[in-house]
Amino acid sequence: MKLLSIITINYNDAAGLEATIASVISQTYREVEFIVIDGGSADESKTLLEKYQQDIAYSVSEKDKGIYNAMNKGIDAATGKYLLFLNSGDVLSNNTVLETIVPSLQDADIVYGDLLIKEPAKEWVKHYNERLTFEYFMRDTLPHQGSFISRDLLIKAGKYDEGLKIVADWKFFLDAVCRYEAATKYVPLVITVYDYTGISSRPEYFEVQLAEKKKVLLSGYPLHADSYSELEELRYLKRHFEDLTKNFFVRKIFALQLKSRAISGKFKKLFKK
Repeated sequence: MKLLSIITINYNDAAGLEATIASVISQTYREVEFIVIDGGSADESKTLLEKYQQDIAYSVSEKDKGIYNAMNKGIDAATGKYLLFLNSGDVLSNNTVLETIVPSLQDADIVYGDLLIKEPAKEWVKHYNERLTFEYFMRDTLPHQGSFISRDLLIKAGKYDEGLKIVADWKFFLDAVCRYEAATKYVPLVITVYDYTGISSRPEYFEVQLAEKKKVLLSGYPLHADSYSELEELRYLKRHFEDLTKNFFVRKIFALQLKSRAISGKFKKLFKK
């Protein structure tokens, strides 16, 4: 059994798949079980699986039931102690990053680092908290592209919830830390370069994400569901407005208007705390 399995999920993204494969096979640390789960792509993805078959321990190309069904297939196929989900288009930050992180893959259930986020107009490093609490997961999550997760923990938690379209990875991390009390370790190292165009990062999916997170909270953490919805609506208004304009003075006016609404109206209780 290898220490590390890397699982790549792909569907009709041959260019992204090849970039991810190249990133993995160029690593100085070679003791990796590399798994590719393709959803029956109609592009050149299958050709790439044949091209790199010597570098891939296991691959399959068949129709699946969605992203999390494909990720669960990867878990079932993996034999490594730790799993890293590096999906098509994600690339490791440099060719020595696995060699650097491997000594930290020992006792913790989840070992995680940072991401380099690539947006159309800029790049920036997303740093994650060392201390993880329930409150933290109400405003953020951990990156599956930058998290080395114990396979045993994934099995214990029931793998990813295939009834969710967007937030099953958030649900897993929330449950792992807050329900199963998983041991975590933060390493201040950029693990992966992430192209910030995934489904959960698109503004048009905000309502789906909000509904799914509220469903998770109502099921497992019912006392927090309403507060989460109101906080997310406020955050979305702020993010959406900042996307529309970079004008400092207009943003300032908008912020004052939000504060006024919070004091006098719908969000009043949030500002009492």
